[in-house]
Amino acid sequence: MSELAQRALEGHVASGARIIRWLEDGERAGIEALKELYPKSGRAHLVGITGPPGAGKSTLVDALIAENRSRGRRVAVVAIDPSSPFSGGAILGDRVRMQRHATDPDVFIRSMATRGQLGGLSRSTFEATAVLDAMGYDIVMVETVGVGQDELEVVDLAHTTLVVNVPGLGDDIQAIKAGILEVGDVFVLNKADRSGADDTERALLTMLHLRGVIEGVWAPPLLKTVAVREEGIPELVDACDAHRADLEASGALEGAAATRGEHFFAELLRDFAVEKIIASATARAFYPKLLESVRAREIDPYTAAEQLVSAFEPNFDD
Repeated sequence: MSELAQRALEGHVASGARIIRWLEDGERAGIEALKELYPKSGRAHLVGITGPPGAGKSTLVDALIAENRSRGRRVAVVAIDPSSPFSGGAILGDRVRMQRHATDPDVFIRSMATRGQLGGLSRSTFEATAVLDAMGYDIVMVETVGVGQDELEVVDLAHTTLVVNVPGLGDDIQAIKAGILEVGDVFVLNKADRSGADDTERALLTMLHLRGVIEGVWAPPLLKTVAVREEGIPELVDACDAHRADLEASGALEGAAATRGEHFFAELLRDFAVEKIIASATARAFYPKLLESVRAREIDPYTAAEQLVSAFEPNFDD
């Protein structure tokens, strides 16, 4: 094992941060380090936090860090920020909200940009959580962008998904319609001291009732919090712990890890295949002429793509 990977396994923060940085940049050194660390992962409790913008997710994560640390746990956070579609840059401001934990050696906070990736996560989020898992963090929290109803990738990543909502963001019926609320393991009504909290609570309880209750299957609870004052946070951590215990008892925890690995593999396979096909296609002699035909509307893009792909005859012999 390389010295850098070994130091990351020993919990050395700078080594883990460097590997994650390399993975974000697509550096080969990061991939090689992850190959060594991946078999050592699989012990951390991965908790996803998602919900609409303005729900107070970052403040909630800050409170969850404090509560988990009070229980003697090492905590890592991957906070995803949206990238500008023009400059490609991102504010990466979540660490500002969690500044009080900056000097705690058992807390690791990493902001990552989406870099155009849809679904609420960064392209390298899976890799980063695997590194932090191998480094020995007990809890790895992933805070999604907060883009709305489509950030469902977190479900494939996390063992426990927290769906955060707040009163006053609009029609309470919208909460019932949003597909994202159909996938939560624990529901959080944050800023529960606001006006209209009771109406939002009733709407969310109605949604949970419509999901139904299946005997022997985890029934997602709804908890009220005021994260800025850390009210309801111990109960929320208890609910996350209870969900993990339920997954372990049912054997679903191991299955979730297998599914996560399969998803990671499928993502990489698609990326590698697309890169190789495009590189080979653009190197073909007839590619410029085919592209010019599309530009001149002499051929439609569908037919052009079909002709180009048909030129490949991959051999997948064992």
